[in-house]
Amino acid sequence: MAPPKKAPIAADDGEATAPAYARAGVDLDRDEGFIAEVKEIGRSTFRPEILSSIGGFAGLFKAPERYDDPVFVAGADGVGTKLKLAALLGRYDTIGIDCVAMVVNDLVVQGAEPLVFLDYLAMDSLDEEIAAEALRGIAEGCRRSGCALLGGETASMPGFYGKGELELVGFGVGVCERDKVIDGSSIGVGDVLVGIASSGLHSNGFSLVREIVDAGVAAGKFDLRSAPDELNTSLAAALLAPTRIYVKPVLNLVRDFTINGIVHVTGGGFEGNLPRILPAGVRARIDPDTWPRPAIFGFLQQHGEIPETEMRRVFNCGLGMVLAVAREEASDVVDRLQAMGERAYRVGVIERKPEEEPAVLFAPPEA
Repeated sequence: MAPPKKAPIAADDGEATAPAYARAGVDLDRDEGFIAEVKEIGRSTFRPEILSSIGGFAGLFKAPERYDDPVFVAGADGVGTKLKLAALLGRYDTIGIDCVAMVVNDLVVQGAEPLVFLDYLAMDSLDEEIAAEALRGIAEGCRRSGCALLGGETASMPGFYGKGELELVGFGVGVCERDKVIDGSSIGVGDVLVGIASSGLHSNGFSLVREIVDAGVAAGKFDLRSAPDELNTSLAAALLAPTRIYVKPVLNLVRDFTINGIVHVTGGGFEGNLPRILPAGVRARIDPDTWPRPAIFGFLQQHGEIPETEMRRVFNCGLGMVLAVAREEASDVVDRLQAMGERAYRVGVIERKPEEEPAVLFAPPEA
């Protein structure tokens, strides 16, 4: 006896005819079609060293031929919970710049020229408009830092992220001459600390920022799209201002001056980052009155009732980079930075560290 025939699936039953994976939340046709747009976005960032195009299993590149003894420098970082605010506000371009900045700024502090960048972008279900906006921001960050968007990964993960939310992580590789690696080992007593202004919060401390903002909004003190008088812009714009990329000015300085150490002021603030480059026996004396602090920090400090000591441990407080430079070149370094459009200040000195005292001291210079 022949087995009974299965009833045919109605041709107009979209739910029944959809591929099983699409019904689970991952549309392969849509996701694979997005690659063409990714290629177009990344093409404007390419450098001569790139040997492959976006879309392969891995990216290929070579060291620039002008390097005699190249050392590769690699790093990875993410945007963190600033992504929550971006999703809430429906603005995703600036976080792409953040993603690149957090990586390439870590590369350049070693004296490395960023070469390539790769991204990882994940969502509940790929929203091509949101993903493209974030990737255009990444491409802009790559152009600002002179590196190539070599490739990356876009993932749909149903049930893992909320609607409109995404994860954004970056990976980068840079290169420098072996004998020109900057690691802080040459920092000595008498070096001057030169700070370069930040564009605001950058991408750090946003768990605390969101707590302050959520409480203020709930209490009716302000809303994200309001423009408090002290900010001279909307709160949303101040919070989402992208991380400043310091690659080009810092590489310019490294070429012409004696730069003994560089710090990217990120999570952990001054106390968490400056000691990472200081040799034994010295400390950094920083005068906090030597640079202006962007208004967003005062706004958050006031509404969050944050003590000054914690502000310095969590936020950059207006300085995104700090350089230890030879005393005789400090004024010229500041002048060069200002000529390149950066706001730069002499913010402290390197001095001997008494035993049992911290590696960072916030105080005016000794008389």
